[in-house]
Amino acid sequence: MDSTSLEPSLYTVKAVFILDNDGNRLLSKYYDPELYPSMKEQKNFERNVFNKTHKADNEISLLEGLTIVYKSSIDLFFYVVGSVQENELMLMSVLNCLFESLSHILRKNVERKCLLDNMEGVFLVVDEIIDGGVILESDPQQVLQKVNYRLMSEPAYGFVLLDYITGNLEAQTDRSQLL
Repeated sequence: MDSTSLEPSLYTVKAVFILDNDGNRLLSKYYDPELYPSMKEQKNFERNVFNKTHKADNEISLLEGLTIVYKSSIDLFFYVVGSVQENELMLMSVLNCLFESLSHILRKNVERKCLLDNMEGVFLVVDEIIDGGVILESDPQQVLQKVNYRLMSEPAYGFVLLDYITGNLEAQTDRSQLL
Protein backbone atom coordinates (compact mmCIF):
# COMPACT_ATOMS: atom_id res chain seq x y z
CA MET A 1 0.00 0.00 0.00
CA ASP A 2 1.23 3.49 -0.64
CA SER A 3 1.62 5.92 2.23
CA THR A 4 -1.02 8.36 0.96
CA SER A 5 -3.83 5.87 1.54
CA LEU A 6 -2.89 5.58 5.23
CA GLU A 7 -3.08 9.29 5.95
CA PRO A 8 -6.08 10.35 8.05
CA SER A 9 -8.93 11.87 6.10
CA LEU A 10 -12.28 13.42 6.85
CA TYR A 11 -13.78 11.45 3.95
CA THR A 12 -14.59 8.36 5.98
CA VAL A 13 -17.86 7.14 4.45
CA LYS A 14 -17.75 5.69 0.93
CA ALA A 15 -21.45 4.82 0.66
CA VAL A 16 -24.73 4.51 2.53
CA PHE A 17 -27.59 2.38 1.30
CA ILE A 18 -30.83 0.85 2.49
CA LEU A 19 -32.14 -2.38 0.97
CA ASP A 20 -35.40 -4.25 1.50
CA ASN A 21 -35.54 -7.91 2.53
CA ASP A 22 -35.29 -8.99 -1.13
CA GLY A 23 -32.10 -7.00 -1.68
CA ASN A 24 -33.78 -4.24 -3.71
CA ARG A 25 -32.42 -0.72 -3.34
CA LEU A 26 -34.61 1.78 -1.53
CA LEU A 27 -31.96 4.46 -0.99
CA SER A 28 -28.30 4.73 -1.86
CA LYS A 29 -25.69 7.45 -1.81
CA TYR A 30 -22.16 6.84 -3.03
CA TYR A 31 -19.65 9.47 -1.96
CA ASP A 32 -16.57 8.19 -3.82
CA PRO A 33 -17.13 8.54 -7.58
CA GLU A 34 -14.20 6.22 -8.34
CA LEU A 35 -15.50 3.38 -6.17
CA TYR A 36 -18.42 2.24 -8.33
CA PRO A 37 -18.95 4.81 -11.09
CA SER A 38 -21.87 3.15 -12.88
CA MET A 39 -25.33 2.20 -11.63
CA LYS A 40 -24.74 -1.38 -12.76
CA GLU A 41 -21.57 -1.67 -10.65
CA GLN A 42 -23.33 -0.15 -7.64
CA LYS A 43 -26.25 -2.58 -7.86
CA ASN A 44 -23.89 -5.50 -8.34
CA PHE A 45 -21.94 -4.44 -5.23
CA GLU A 46 -25.17 -4.04 -3.25
CA ARG A 47 -26.33 -7.50 -4.35
CA ASN A 48 -22.99 -9.02 -3.24
CA VAL A 49 -23.20 -7.23 0.11
CA PHE A 50 -26.80 -8.33 0.62
CA ASN A 51 -26.01 -11.96 -0.25
CA LYS A 52 -23.16 -11.98 2.25
CA THR A 53 -25.00 -10.23 5.10
CA HIS A 54 -28.74 -10.93 4.96
CA LYS A 55 -28.53 -14.21 6.90
CA ALA A 56 -25.58 -13.32 9.12
CA ASP A 57 -25.89 -12.11 12.69
CA ASN A 58 -22.72 -10.02 12.54
CA GLU A 59 -22.59 -6.24 12.42
CA ILE A 60 -19.36 -5.82 10.48
CA SER A 61 -18.19 -7.37 7.23
CA LEU A 62 -15.23 -7.00 4.88
CA LEU A 63 -15.93 -7.27 1.17
CA GLU A 64 -13.98 -6.13 -1.89
CA GLY A 65 -11.49 -4.24 0.27
CA LEU A 66 -14.19 -2.27 2.09
CA THR A 67 -15.46 -2.25 5.66
CA ILE A 68 -19.23 -2.60 5.83
CA VAL A 69 -21.28 -2.09 8.97
CA TYR A 70 -24.93 -3.05 8.85
CA LYS A 71 -28.12 -3.47 10.80
CA SER A 72 -31.48 -5.00 9.97
CA SER A 73 -34.96 -4.10 11.10
CA ILE A 74 -38.13 -5.99 10.16
CA ASP A 75 -37.83 -5.88 6.34
CA LEU A 76 -34.98 -3.37 5.90
CA PHE A 77 -31.19 -3.58 5.87
CA PHE A 78 -29.10 -0.47 6.60
CA TYR A 79 -25.48 -0.31 5.39
CA VAL A 80 -22.61 2.13 5.88
CA VAL A 81 -19.47 1.48 3.83
CA GLY A 82 -15.95 2.75 4.51
CA SER A 83 -12.45 1.90 3.38
CA VAL A 84 -10.68 -1.10 4.87
CA GLN A 85 -8.53 1.04 7.21
CA GLU A 86 -11.53 3.02 8.50
CA ASN A 87 -12.43 2.84 12.16
CA GLU A 88 -15.39 0.49 12.53
CA LEU A 89 -16.63 2.34 15.60
CA MET A 90 -16.95 5.58 13.64
CA LEU A 91 -18.87 3.81 10.89
CA MET A 92 -21.05 2.11 13.49
CA SER A 93 -21.82 5.47 15.14
CA VAL A 94 -23.01 6.77 11.76
CA LEU A 95 -25.16 3.67 11.29
CA ASN A 96 -26.66 3.96 14.78
CA CYS A 97 -27.35 7.66 14.29
CA LEU A 98 -29.07 6.94 10.98
CA PHE A 99 -31.14 4.12 12.43
CA GLU A 100 -32.17 5.97 15.60
CA SER A 101 -33.02 9.15 13.69
CA LEU A 102 -35.16 7.24 11.21
CA SER A 103 -36.76 5.26 14.01
CA HIS A 104 -37.85 8.51 15.63
CA ILE A 105 -39.07 10.10 12.40
CA LEU A 106 -40.97 6.94 11.46
CA ARG A 107 -42.39 6.71 15.01
CA LYS A 108 -40.58 3.43 15.82
CA ASN A 109 -42.17 1.86 12.71
CA VAL A 110 -38.98 1.20 10.74
CA GLU A 111 -40.31 -0.86 7.85
CA ARG A 112 -40.35 -0.65 4.06
CA LYS A 113 -43.78 0.93 3.53
CA CYS A 114 -43.30 3.58 6.20
CA LEU A 115 -39.81 4.40 4.89
CA LEU A 116 -41.09 4.82 1.32
CA ASP A 117 -43.92 7.06 2.53
CA ASN A 118 -41.41 9.37 4.25
CA MET A 119 -38.51 9.43 1.77
CA GLU A 120 -38.05 13.21 1.95
CA GLY A 121 -37.37 12.94 5.67
CA VAL A 122 -35.05 9.98 5.09
CA PHE A 123 -32.97 11.95 2.59
CA LEU A 124 -32.82 14.91 4.98
CA VAL A 125 -31.56 12.65 7.78
CA VAL A 126 -28.86 11.12 5.57
CA ASP A 127 -27.77 14.58 4.38
CA GLU A 128 -27.58 15.90 7.95
CA ILE A 129 -25.39 12.98 9.04
CA ILE A 130 -23.04 12.75 6.03
CA ASP A 131 -22.01 15.34 3.46
CA GLY A 132 -19.81 14.18 0.59
CA GLY A 133 -18.41 11.32 2.69
CA VAL A 134 -17.61 13.54 5.69
CA ILE A 135 -19.38 12.70 8.94
CA LEU A 136 -21.16 15.84 10.10
CA GLU A 137 -23.18 14.49 13.00
CA SER A 138 -23.42 11.30 15.03
CA ASP A 139 -25.94 12.40 17.66
CA PRO A 140 -29.50 11.49 16.65
CA GLN A 141 -31.00 14.26 18.81
CA GLN A 142 -29.01 16.93 16.95
CA VAL A 143 -30.03 15.43 13.60
CA LEU A 144 -33.68 15.38 14.65
CA GLN A 145 -33.55 19.00 15.77
CA LYS A 146 -32.21 20.10 12.39
CA VAL A 147 -34.59 17.91 10.38
CA ASN A 148 -37.66 18.77 12.46
CA TYR A 149 -36.88 22.46 12.12
CA ARG A 150 -36.85 22.11 8.34
CA LEU A 151 -39.93 19.91 8.23
CA MET A 152 -41.90 22.21 10.53
CA SER A 153 -40.80 25.53 9.06
CA GLU A 154 -41.54 24.78 5.41
CA PRO A 155 -45.29 24.13 5.59
CA ALA A 156 -45.87 26.91 8.13
CA TYR A 157 -45.78 29.59 5.43
CA GLY A 158 -48.73 28.03 3.61
CA PHE A 159 -50.97 28.43 6.63
CA VAL A 160 -50.17 32.06 7.38
CA LEU A 161 -52.62 33.42 4.79
CA LEU A 162 -55.34 30.98 5.92
CA ASP A 163 -54.84 31.99 9.56
CA TYR A 164 -54.94 35.66 8.61
CA ILE A 165 -58.18 35.25 6.66
CA THR A 166 -59.89 33.20 9.38
CA GLY A 167 -58.62 35.46 12.15
CA ASN A 168 -56.77 32.69 13.95
CA LEU A 169 -54.14 34.89 15.58
CA GLU A 170 -53.13 32.22 18.11
CA ALA A 171 -51.91 29.89 15.33
CA GLN A 172 -49.99 32.77 13.73
CA THR A 173 -48.08 33.49 16.93
CA ASP A 174 -47.45 29.78 17.58
CA ARG A 175 -45.92 29.33 14.14
CA SER A 176 -43.86 32.49 14.35
CA GLN A 177 -42.28 31.14 17.53
CA LEU A 178 -41.30 27.95 15.64
CA LEU A 179 -39.47 29.97 13.01
